[in-house]
Amino acid sequence: MTHNFIIMWDCNGLEYIADVTADEQRVVWEKLQGRDAPRHSIANPFHLRLRAQANPQRGYEIYFMGADAGISAEDIREAFEANPQNMVDVIRERGKCFYSAKI
Repeated sequence: MTHNFIIMWDCNGLEYIADVTADEQRVVWEKLQGRDAPRHSIANPFHLRLRAQANPQRGYEIYFMGADAGISAEDIREAFEANPQNMVDVIRERGKCFYSAKI
């Protein structure tokens, strides 16, 4: 099973990452348990985009990217810290751009 992530970074590095698939699974499980109106714990992508547009000097990029189920948000965060440019290149190659100040 593939997990989908929202990943946001700027000139200072990784700012936000969330596992969309895990959050959707949690919400479905809470609904099945009868909890009223469970909320998503991830940021709304349009709020992230608004932040990026309000700070164009930081060169934000926001991508959606799928990864194998064995890869967690923490794994991506650690890879970003170890080699940021390599991760940016991988995400740009494999992900879908939602917003880029570079375009």
